[in-house]
Amino acid sequence: MNQIEITQVLPRLHLLRFAVGQAYLWCDDEELTLVDAGTPGSGQQLADAITGLGRRPEDVRRVVITHFHGDHAGGAGEFAALSGATVYAHHLDAPMVRGEAPGPAPVLEDWEVPLFARSTQLAPKPTEQRVYAAELQEVTDDDVLGFGGGARVVGAPGHTEGSIALHLPEHGVLFTGDAIARTPETGVLLGVYNLDKARAVESFHRLAALETDVACFGHGEPVERDAAAVLRAAAEQYGNS
Repeated sequence: MNQIEITQVLPRLHLLRFAVGQAYLWCDDEELTLVDAGTPGSGQQLADAITGLGRRPEDVRRVVITHFHGDHAGGAGEFAALSGATVYAHHLDAPMVRGEAPGPAPVLEDWEVPLFARSTQLAPKPTEQRVYAAELQEVTDDDVLGFGGGARVVGAPGHTEGSIALHLPEHGVLFTGDAIARTPETGVLLGVYNLDKARAVESFHRLAALETDVACFGHGEPVERDAAAVLRAAAEQYGNS
């Protein structure tokens, strides 16, 4: 099993990169928070990565899931069992994170079909012993979670019905989940494989309107300065909200 690649973004923020997808670790002195949790089977990898940073897995008090897709929610249940952390997910995606229902498939554009096929082939196969987050705390739009000086839940539907972003106004940090992505070739762009593209574009504009210095995406390198200007410029290519 490949180790997680760890990059420090800010003194309180680390990017944890898996073979497919990534998560973020926020440090509030005594308490830690994970934003997303990687693919199924990633729980021990996360625990080892946190130990490698000189902290204990038990220091992670919450795991906030941006949406139900397996590369973001897959490791949540296993890591919660290892650490005792509480898992949080939007109430519309919670049934899928708990393993109670299958999630709807994305509505692919023509150009996304071969890309989706390739990414599906590269993705780790779900483990038969996948641990779902059976007990989780449901959140909804505009809830404020107790980390980062008050992390506001920002509804970002479109990629999935219950996709969320997290905005930390005190620190100027935004976690976008897959509502927005970044690639070396194209820069910042709308996330792919959406359930409803029109709503996803509306969510992009909503997130771009926030006052943000650092933007952290579900896929791609963070924008580490002047993120609001970068997001607003990128959103313009999708028209006005």
